Amino acid sequence: MLAALTQKNAPLASLDDAGKVTHILVVLPARPEPSGELDFFGKDLLSVLLSRRKMKAEEISGTPVSANLPSGELCAWVRVDPIKSVFEQQVSMRKALQLLLEESPSEISVTVYGDSAEKRMAAQLALYAAWINGSLLPSRKTGKKEENCRGLERIVLHGHEEADNFALLKAMAEGNLLTRELTVLPPNELTPGLYRKRIQELATREGWDYQDFDVKALREMGAGAFVAVAQGSDPEDAAIVHVRRRMKKVDKTAALVGKGICFDTGGHNLKPARYMHGMHEDMNGSAVALGILLAATRANLPVNIDCWLAIAQNHISPHAYKQNDVIRTLNGTTVEIVHTDAEGRMVLADTLTMAAREKPDIMMDFATLTGSMHVALGSRYSGIFSNREELMQKALTAGRVTGERVWGFPLDADYDVELESKIADVRQCTLEGDADHILAARFLNRFVDDVPWLHMDLSASNHKEGLGAVASPVTGFGVAWGVEMLRVMFSGSL
Repeated sequence: MLAALTQKNAPLASLDDAGKVTHILVVLPARPEPSGELDFFGKDLLSVLLSRRKMKAEEISGTPVSANLPSGELCAWVRVDPIKSVFEQQVSMRKALQLLLEESPSEISVTVYGDSAEKRMAAQLALYAAWINGSLLPSRKTGKKEENCRGLERIVLHGHEEADNFALLKAMAEGNLLTRELTVLPPNELTPGLYRKRIQELATREGWDYQDFDVKALREMGAGAFVAVAQGSDPEDAAIVHVRRRMKKVDKTAALVGKGICFDTGGHNLKPARYMHGMHEDMNGSAVALGILLAATRANLPVNIDCWLAIAQNHISPHAYKQNDVIRTLNGTTVEIVHTDAEGRMVLADTLTMAAREKPDIMMDFATLTGSMHVALGSRYSGIFSNREELMQKALTAGRVTGERVWGFPLDADYDVELESKIADVRQCTLEGDADHILAARFLNRFVDDVPWLHMDLSASNHKEGLGAVASPVTGFGVAWGVEMLRVMFSGSL
């Protein structure tokens, strides 16, 4: 549940204006002004604070500061520098808000200064960061008093009453929060069966159509790639879930496809403990797809959406698939199994085939797919691939606009020589692992049927220091980016 928003036109001038609020964020413009020109809340105290720390005023655009006011309230100051990237602006705002949110307030007051454009930018950055970080993620720690675990309940914005894109920002924050809430759940609370129930409840609440294809149905359909991974689990509670959002008088459709491996042991090619730890987050791609769907619904974006989620686990058993197996996918392609820990591209293959058969106008898939993407980019960027150059350019722009930075990788056909098999149509991967993120994308490209397609390898799904506007290690990366892509593709400027 995101904090409620109250807007007041005038910026704070004194504590009398703030009322009983105990936590205050002051957002200042970064433009230079003659000494004394800009009057703002806590100006004298900030001047003393900066003097004591031997800091210049402009430095608080990168290093926000805070101090207790004489009557006990906590106030933080930050400057928004329009020259900096959106990502850098988000980091500054997140740091400023963390100075306040670490005390778990139920309410904060945000007061913005500058001209109308500066106030708008400051308000958007502050609200998005407050909504994203003010809500608590699921925790199973005991001993905490309930009154200290409610999260941020109210934001009072002073100095900017215009609505602007606040509804869209709030929708993106809601989508991001859903993604992170699902991703942090322990694997015993998010088995494929339990995950499907959660999605069904969410679909009922949001008015989406829900359908799933269980392992029995997928066997009958010939979805051998998905079944190969799912058959190692007991019970066989895996499924490809299809959630539909339809709007009246809208004829454009986007397909969102997500990898939902609720736990990945690596199968018979068992992961060592170091790399198996955290594999409950291997369902993050499906959570990103759901987060985008929720945000698009709440923002009322004029596009029909089909959400296809490949929900399974990669376990070890006498029935689990193994190296040198040859399986047949839903579209008839035969695949030689080289490594059982390359299960993500297997479940996505049949899921992409199902999504592509509906002929969407665009298809985007999200997956924590390869370690080699993490090697290539670290966890600050995610990598993207596309079979359309114009989509690639839009994707890169969306990364800059939202602060969820992406980097494009090649999808050239000559990489396919590495996947040639002597006994099947294609090898699943190589044992060498060179450029595996590219080979995985080339493998998936066989199942998109020339639908305009974007593939995101979510190397930035977890960054231990937080990333951009998000303070938690689980970032929800991809939700804001995906919403921006839908907005640009289907609704113009909101």
